[in-house]
Amino acid sequence: MDERLRRWRMVLGGDADGTGCSLAGTDAQMDGALAALYNGGDGGSAERSGGLGASAPRVARWLGDIRSYFPSTVVQVMQKDAVERLNLTRLLMEPEMLDAVEPDVHMVGTLLSLNRVMPEKARESARALVRKVVSELERKLVQKTKAAVTGALDRSARTHRPKRVADIDWNRTIRVNLKNYLPDRNTVIPSRLVGYGRRQRAVQREVVLCIDQSGSMAASVVYSSVFGAVLASMRSLRTSLVVFDTAVVDLTDQLHDPVELLFGTQLGGGTDINRAIAYSQGLITRPNDSILILISDLYEGGVREEMLRRVAQMTAAGVQVIVLLALSDEGAPFYDHDNAAALAAMGVPAFACTPDAFPDLMAAAIERRDIGRWAERRLERTAT
Repeated sequence: MDERLRRWRMVLGGDADGTGCSLAGTDAQMDGALAALYNGGDGGSAERSGGLGASAPRVARWLGDIRSYFPSTVVQVMQKDAVERLNLTRLLMEPEMLDAVEPDVHMVGTLLSLNRVMPEKARESARALVRKVVSELERKLVQKTKAAVTGALDRSARTHRPKRVADIDWNRTIRVNLKNYLPDRNTVIPSRLVGYGRRQRAVQREVVLCIDQSGSMAASVVYSSVFGAVLASMRSLRTSLVVFDTAVVDLTDQLHDPVELLFGTQLGGGTDINRAIAYSQGLITRPNDSILILISDLYEGGVREEMLRRVAQMTAAGVQVIVLLALSDEGAPFYDHDNAAALAAMGVPAFACTPDAFPDLMAAAIERRDIGRWAERRLERTAT
């Protein structure tokens, strides 16, 4: 068979009439797995006529097939399409389905939205899948996050009055004193010392993660929970984590176990940002050393004017307030542009952040750099 015709046949699907060639063996099995999901319909309807039916065992077999035919990144896209196009949400509550699923952040978000209605027999399988995703995220994110935050804390603790010779940063001291170089003696006379601050065991920053748990924020909730657990493990930070819809739930005491934390969330429902900010404001004891990160699409169901007033109060008191419209890899989020503009007018930046950039964002916040400018530079780098 001509390889080009074979590839076109695999892309176009259907039968052999269009390309004049038929498939056999593994190609035919791959084509069957794709046809079960994508044949029929208009390409975007949940009513399209796929071939998976409503049988959990049949869908589980299909999930196993696609994992053997396609790379994991393709499998994750097909799983997401299966849930959305063929309305398989109910079947995800079956243990045999969960055992066959390729774990990813999107699937965790779907499972968390089913948390309250999931039968007990499926709950352990769901927890195992969520734990696998969380463990993989922690493996990727822990080292970079701790390194970025620790470095920022050390840099912010620099002093111009080091008390011991061991506390002097000689490289920086030489750089700031180059104007005092004496050529005849081939030396620099330091008129100004730059040193390291003594490492503090006490808390140096308070961090509050305030997370919107509406359905559109599923991936952000997953990543925020993992980052929250990492930050909570650092003694130099006092980390709190709050989730909200129309009610507010403080999950700080579960930060030691991000899986339990995630199962403590309830994705979906309304949104009362004002109430969440009011609660978060009450957690802050040292405004000048505090960072509040609100992760929300800013669609406010509460009192908008009160929400903006509270943010203004916090920034005036010295709290560094940052709004992340999404903490995910899912691209440009939908958000309330009017609220984002109102916050920007008071010096509070609102932008989407990918998980790989979050450690650098935390470092910039700890050093009290201009976060709006940091976000602009990040966007410029990704655009080039």
